[in-house]
Amino acid sequence: MRKLILASALAATVLPAAAMAQSYGEVRHDQRELRHDQRELDRAYARGDRDDIRDARHELRDDRRERRDDWRDYRRAHPEAFRGPRYVGPRAGWRYRPVAAGYRFEPVFYNRRYWIDPVRYRLPPVVGYQRWVRYGNDVVLVDTRSGRVVNVYGGFFY
Repeated sequence: MRKLILASALAATVLPAAAMAQSYGEVRHDQRELRHDQRELDRAYARGDRDDIRDARHELRDDRRERRDDWRDYRRAHPEAFRGPRYVGPRAGWRYRPVAAGYRFEPVFYNRRYWIDPVRYRLPPVVGYQRWVRYGNDVVLVDTRSGRVVNVYGGFFY
């Protein structure tokens, strides 16, 4: 009897976390919904109706909030994916320093060795010459032509 109770308690704590994670199809649906809401907001601005603008802004904000919550649920349900191998800097004596958008990296910091697959970690897709790069425990979006940082997610890896 005790084993049955323990097994059911374990299932009750593990299964909800797994059920919260979204499938790839659900993520794509959410992305389409966000694009649709952005178009609706643009149309409302073009028409100039205040009520339409307010409604479209609220709907877009709610969808963005829902997407953030879904990503957090995914991260919570799959912590092993965010425990990557220990980061090894590009040269001896390297020390981590936080960076922000606009910072310029040397090419050794964003070569192929440090690229990250955006689909695996559910990061926004890259555009043109941009690449997601691991830098310490952070994930940084870098323009590979100039080395400039476009976006930073600090503390991304555990």
